[in-house]
Amino acid sequence: MNICVTNLSREASEDALRYAFSAFGQVRFVNIVGDETTGELKALVSMPIEHEARTAIGAMNGKSLCGRIVQAVGQAGTNILRIRDKPEVPRRVRGRAGRDGHARDGHGRDSHGRAHRGKRRKS
Repeated sequence: MNICVTNLSREASEDALRYAFSAFGQVRFVNIVGDETTGELKALVSMPIEHEARTAIGAMNGKSLCGRIVQAVGQAGTNILRIRDKPEVPRRVRGRAGRDGHARDGHGRDSHGRAHRGKRRKS
């Protein structure tokens, strides 16, 4: 089972993580990765026996490791640490639909950027 450990200090090493988690069972591997956009360090700790991993998660979550309180979360898949090549771009927020049913942003423009002029009246 894979364990994602976040909120690591800069002094944390793979050996320190291996030592801390090996108190609960066999550790297959430890990998520390830094996120370029946030500068936060994360680690992937893999333990082959699931009940040992769950015990380690319960014991290590919220505990101090190398001077910081770490968070440990169990993950089912192996691809839990995604390193982004480019920063995450926030999606455009769209407002609710107007009376005529067309979606508008907060400035009265539709999804194509055109201003809403209301219904045209026949003269």
